[in-house]
Amino acid sequence: MSGTPSSAGDRLVRIGAIVFLVGALATVATMAPLFLGADPLPAPAYFVCMLMGAGFVIAGAGVLRSMAAGRRQARSAR
Repeated sequence: MSGTPSSAGDRLVRIGAIVFLVGALATVATMAPLFLGADPLPAPAYFVCMLMGAGFVIAGAGVLRSMAAGRRQARSAR
């Protein structure tokens, strides 16, 4: 372990990054057949691509949560 305390939103940022990467891989997988001249994938594969946006929102929520925790900590230190 690194010994540093984890911030309030660190877990959300990590989860958001993982969800974003899954969506990015799905985007590459769904776009590749279009460029290679193969048959396109079915519609559910395109819906998995939306995980990119969801991951971005989850990570953003984690950043906002970390910011709020930092503000609370700074206010209590005064």
